[in-house]
Amino acid sequence: MNEKIQNARDVALGILKPGAKDLEHGLELHQNAIVCDTYGFAPRSALDGDAMGAAVEAGASEAELQDMHEDMSMTRCATDAGERAEFTEAWDAAGVTCIFQNAGEEGQSPMRLMKRLARFTYVTDMMRDYLLRAVRPDDIVAAKAQNKHCLYMSGNGVPLTQEWVSVEEELRYIRIFFQLGIRMMHLTYNRRNIIGDGCAEPANGGLSDFGRAVVAEMNRVGVIVDVAHAGWQTSLEAARASALPMVASHSGCCAVNEHIRGKPDEVIRAIVDTGGYLGICCIPSFLGRSGDINALLDHVDYAAKTFGADHVTIGTDTAYASRAGEAERKKIPKRRSTRPRWAYFWPPDAFGEQWRQDHMVKSLAWTNWPMFTVGLVQRGYSDEDIQKILGGNMLRVARAVLGA
Repeated sequence: MNEKIQNARDVALGILKPGAKDLEHGLELHQNAIVCDTYGFAPRSALDGDAMGAAVEAGASEAELQDMHEDMSMTRCATDAGERAEFTEAWDAAGVTCIFQNAGEEGQSPMRLMKRLARFTYVTDMMRDYLLRAVRPDDIVAAKAQNKHCLYMSGNGVPLTQEWVSVEEELRYIRIFFQLGIRMMHLTYNRRNIIGDGCAEPANGGLSDFGRAVVAEMNRVGVIVDVAHAGWQTSLEAARASALPMVASHSGCCAVNEHIRGKPDEVIRAIVDTGGYLGICCIPSFLGRSGDINALLDHVDYAAKTFGADHVTIGTDTAYASRAGEAERKKIPKRRSTRPRWAYFWPPDAFGEQWRQDHMVKSLAWTNWPMFTVGLVQRGYSDEDIQKILGGNMLRVARAVLGA
């Protein structure tokens, strides 16, 4: 492991303090398990600072620069030997078989949603010796058998033409994006949309009539309904409307730490009653309390003991970032500050800047996935339940929704 990965591993070990037996067993169990990050990001590459700098000097717009930034961070692992080496090193250290990959920019526009999907399709096309694009749950199992890794694609929104000719016309791109490989979609991001209220909307208005049609079409096509960023009432009503298992892919338990991105027990129970799962994220401010790896395990513990180990996963919502990133960013001329993006609708966070504390972020590093398993061993979970939390529950839900 490189020094960044090793340092994060040492921080997690210093917090967990596992005995030799638990450490050995956890690492072996993790190595042999199918491990699925139920919502996350492939390791991010460093930007090409010279190319970005040249674009700034040439007068590129903020939209162009944002596109360049995303493209480089998502695809240079396939075109630059150094970035590829660090990309594969991070995957190997994490021991993750599959990431339910964030493959859609927040919003409903089909053209906007298509860009990230294209980038990760390109990466898996170019790195087939190491990274596969999974379109069926069995592809994930096959990747593990081949000692490879894979991406299972999630869109960050439901693609809508927004022309409002008819309900059926508006829904038709759900099937098109399914055909392109998308297997899960957010109903909302943080704000209100035509489907329902997002998690940051104070009105907490719930699912719209059109939103019910969206849930029904996603069920019909075979796309998992994800309410991770949806408001509590929207989440509850979507669960009651869904005929198939649905999820909150990267969230938390409000009973442990109340946060707009967590879910209260009533909502979690409704999700569980569909046969779905709650994915616990690795964002310190969402987890609260210590904000470190123990806080993550506290949320897993609460969900598993309250709703059953069949209904909890880990969806990190984080990524490993290339060590070259900082040096490359220094090559880019400073630009004027811009207004916050529409989608980034966040109320003031009571956790404040505390979440940036070094030990929190490092203990929850994406490459510390083996430490999550060690922590579950320490807390007395059976091997069978750990394997469900690590990947079995995601595979079960993916099979149920795709099979239907």
